[in-house]
Amino acid sequence: MDRTTRTTEDVLELLDGLFAHDADKWERFYDDRSRPVPFFVPKPDENLVGYLDDGLVDPAAGRALDLGCGPGRNALFLAERGFEVDAVDLSPGALAWARERAREAGHENIRFLQGNAFSGALDKDLDQAPYDLIYDSGCFHHLPPHRRGTYLDFLTHHLAPGGHFALTCFAAGPDGMGSELPDPAFYRDASLHGGLAYTATSLRTLFTDATVLEELALRRMHAEPPTSARFGEPFLWTGLFRRADLPDVSR
Repeated sequence: MDRTTRTTEDVLELLDGLFAHDADKWERFYDDRSRPVPFFVPKPDENLVGYLDDGLVDPAAGRALDLGCGPGRNALFLAERGFEVDAVDLSPGALAWARERAREAGHENIRFLQGNAFSGALDKDLDQAPYDLIYDSGCFHHLPPHRRGTYLDFLTHHLAPGGHFALTCFAAGPDGMGSELPDPAFYRDASLHGGLAYTATSLRTLFTDATVLEELALRRMHAEPPTSARFGEPFLWTGLFRRADLPDVSR
């Protein structure tokens, strides 16, 4: 008999166990690189390119963290634009592919890290200077509801004052993608049903209400044709937020 659950972190880990099979799937997800998965293409997100081209994010800012980097398409783009990049993913297969792409592109200075960024296992690797940009393309919508607080704590800890946080995630509603079940249903089913869909209102509530983030942009991702140099699928939200507390002038 096990009756050792007593702390908040114990409860979170207990709930994590309900979705262990969802996490395990990433170990095999990248085994077949020929599958027609939209984000397997070696193209950066159109919104990310736009943030830098339009001056919303300054590439001279310095350090960037790519959460759930997959095969590295956005990490490579950020390195090309002059960022010092750390890229994290759960999947060894994804990181092997990303490292291959980085070598081919001559960006061997990208630091690829394997593991769960929200479990504390990577704290030693990540806990250097804070990041000027944290970018999440498709990681957030695969988190179970009880880990949203962990995610927000992670941003607070690792995002520099005045820094930017940007994400893409499944959009609820017409032409969207992801599950629109209410949060309790995921625990009843012990499944994330392929990822959670969000509304614009829910994203604003999560990332701007009672946080230090301010919204700079929130819209559906633009569709990009196959010939485009950018990735774009309109079933995703794109969001850009800025940490609004005063910069640390001692850095």
